[in-house]
Amino acid sequence: MLGSLTSCTSLGGLGGVSGTPGASGVRDPYFPRLGNGGYDVQHYALTLDYAPERGDRGGSAGRLTGTAEITARATQDLSAFNLDLHGLDVSSATVEGAEAAVSRAGNELTLRPDSDLTEGETFTTVVRYSGNPATITDADDSQEGWLTTVDGAVALGQPTGSMAWFPGNHHPSDKASYDITVTVPKGLKAISNGELKSERGAKGGRTAFAWHSGEPMASYLATVAIGAYETKTSRTPSGVPVYTAVDPTVAKGSAKVLATVPDVMEWGVKNFGPYPFSSTGAIVERGNDSAYALETQTKPVFPGAPDQGLLVHELAHQWFGNSVTPESWRDMWLNEGFATYAEWMWAEDFDNIPVGASFRRAFGAKANWAFPPANPPTAAHISDEPVYGRGAMVIHKIREAVGDDAFFDIVRGWTAAHRHGNASTDDFTAYVERKSGKDLKDVWDTWLYGQDKPSVG
Repeated sequence: MLGSLTSCTSLGGLGGVSGTPGASGVRDPYFPRLGNGGYDVQHYALTLDYAPERGDRGGSAGRLTGTAEITARATQDLSAFNLDLHGLDVSSATVEGAEAAVSRAGNELTLRPDSDLTEGETFTTVVRYSGNPATITDADDSQEGWLTTVDGAVALGQPTGSMAWFPGNHHPSDKASYDITVTVPKGLKAISNGELKSERGAKGGRTAFAWHSGEPMASYLATVAIGAYETKTSRTPSGVPVYTAVDPTVAKGSAKVLATVPDVMEWGVKNFGPYPFSSTGAIVERGNDSAYALETQTKPVFPGAPDQGLLVHELAHQWFGNSVTPESWRDMWLNEGFATYAEWMWAEDFDNIPVGASFRRAFGAKANWAFPPANPPTAAHISDEPVYGRGAMVIHKIREAVGDDAFFDIVRGWTAAHRHGNASTDDFTAYVERKSGKDLKDVWDTWLYGQDKPSVG
C-alpha cells in the first residue's frame, strides 16, 4: 500500500535522469499546493469499478477500484513529477510502460520515471489505485469529493474534490479531454460528462458505462454520478443532444423545468455565442445528497428539483467557467458574475423583471459588499455572495458603460476568443477596453476592486 508512504519507495530500477522535478503546486493564490508543474495533461482515461456500501447512508463510501491512464506533454526536462490524490491507495504506477518510483506525502503523489522525460515529449502514465473515496470538507464547511447517496454516490470537484477519486493535475489551468468508464452493480446507472459511448454487461451481472468528453475540461468539472436514475434523451432545436438523469423520487417535480433545457440552450446561443460542447443535460439528485448545485461540464448536478433561475445559472456556466475557465481561483467571479447576470437576463426576457431591478436588489444587499469580487480574502470566501451578486453588478456596469450593441459583441467575442481555454481577470478587463475602445477604470476601481459601497447605484 503506497497511500501511507512519505518517502521514496522504488517500484522499478531508476535510469539516469538529467531533468529536474516538476513543481508540486502552481501557486494558486488560495490553493498553492493544488495542481503541478512540469507537464500539461492532454487526456485522462479513467476506468473505475464501484461497489456501494449497503446499509444506511452516511456510512462507508463503498469501494472504488480505478486505473488512471494519463497522457501528458512535458513542459520541461523532467526527473520527477507530481499528481494530486487524496486518500486512495496506489498499488502500482508506470511511466511509458516502465515501473516508476513512487512516494506519497499527503495529497502529493510523486512519480520518478525510470528514464528522463524531455521537454516537449508526450508520455503516458498509468496509476492503479483503490480504497474508500473520501468526502472533503472545504474551508467554508461545504462538502465535495465523493459524496455517498442513498443508492450510490456523486462526485463533485469544486475546488479540490476531484483528487478524491482520481489522480491528476487538479488545477483549473490544466484542462484535458476525458474517457470515463464506470462499472456498477446491476440496477444502477453511472452518469458522467460528455456522451455515452457504450453500455455493456460486465462480470457478475454488473454494468459498465463508457462516457467520452472530447472537449477540454478542468478536473473540478468532471463528475461521476451513480444511482437508480430515470434517464431521458432529446435534442435542442439546433440538434445538440440532451441527456438527463434524475433520481426517481424527484423526477415528477423536476420534469417541467428540465423540459426547458433545449430552450435555455437556444437562448444561451443567441446571447453568448455558439454552444461550446457536443452535448448538454442535467443530473438531479435527491435534495439532501449535496448542499449545492454544480456546473459539472455538459451535465450540471442539482440537489433536488431545480427552479428555472438555477437551471439558467448552471447552463450559463457551460460558456462561463466551463469553456472559458478561470486561470486561478481568484478569477472565479468571471464564472459566477456572468452566470448570475444570465439569471437577470432570463428574468427580464421571460418574467418581466428588468435587469435594472435585479441590479438594484443586488446593490441593496449588504452581503454583496463584504469584499471586492475579484479579491476574496481567503479560500473560505471564494463562493461567497460578492463573487456572485457584486460580480453580476460589474457585468451590468460594463453594459451601461458601452451600450447594448457593444456589450453583446463583447460577450460573444469573449467566449469565442477564449473558447476551451483559460482566462484571468486581467485578460477580461483588457479585452473589454480593447473591444469597446473605452477606458473603464471607474468600473474596475469602484465595482470590481473597490472596498466601499458607492453612494449611487
